[in-house]
Amino acid sequence: MAIILGDNQYGKAEVRLVHIDRSTRAHRIRDIDVSSVLRGDFAGAYLDGDNSHVLPTDTQKNTVYAFARDGGVGEIEEFGLRLARHFVGSSEWTTGARMEIVEYGWQRIDVAGHPDDHSFLRAGGEYRSTVVTVDHDMAYVIAGIGGLILLKSTGSEFRGFPRDTYTTLPEADDRVLATEVTARWRYTSADVEYGRLFTGIRAVLLQTFAKVHSLALQQTLYAMGREVLAAHPEVAEIRMSMPNRHHFLVDLTPFGLDNPDIVYQPADRPYGKIEGSVQRDDAPAPGPAWLAVPGFC
Repeated sequence: MAIILGDNQYGKAEVRLVHIDRSTRAHRIRDIDVSSVLRGDFAGAYLDGDNSHVLPTDTQKNTVYAFARDGGVGEIEEFGLRLARHFVGSSEWTTGARMEIVEYGWQRIDVAGHPDDHSFLRAGGEYRSTVVTVDHDMAYVIAGIGGLILLKSTGSEFRGFPRDTYTTLPEADDRVLATEVTARWRYTSADVEYGRLFTGIRAVLLQTFAKVHSLALQQTLYAMGREVLAAHPEVAEIRMSMPNRHHFLVDLTPFGLDNPDIVYQPADRPYGKIEGSVQRDDAPAPGPAWLAVPGFC
């Protein structure tokens, strides 16, 4: 029996970086978390401890900081492409690089009805993300959003499901529908308007969630993905994970009170986990774009 080294990669995870642009009176802040992964001919390090092809992960960290200073951050997809292309071009034995970036939003604090130039408030748990892969001379870009918590107080039902011995769930013709959207979408090319598209895609996701009368969270997920692809031809496919954050009507009869769909108990666990992908049938091949991107079907 032969034992061989399989696929491998290495890098620096979660390099925290805050970039403050002081070039205008109103400062601008970017708060990102960068993880780098390199792929290539690193067998010597694994098999023999030969580090002659191993760019230190500390060097990768320093490169992130240096690139932020020299050129700024810009759109996180563009920043990831700059870094990935640098690492692939830095040596003949590095054939691929993947940069995963998460951006956390900050809002200006209002003072006397005006946004302050230098003071900021962290914008909840929502974040923007990207996974950029450069493989030889090809580039692949996945963008995304997470921590997007949505709720509709009506316009949702769940009926017609099979029942067996262990089924206790009653059918619902009007229920609270709540979820936390994690979505990632792959662009057809690496040359698109990332900022404009992110804003537009986020808006489509929100509007579709609001306007679709939901017969199931699965139906809502598909409709959201379908509308993104219909509105933005630059998107080849979108993958979403949408847990069903259940809200249970509280029984108030022990206290002599009725509860006509007013008081609910939000349950954090267990929860239904709904996932799916929506894609164009003529989309370009994904290549290694989704390799090692966890959490999606």
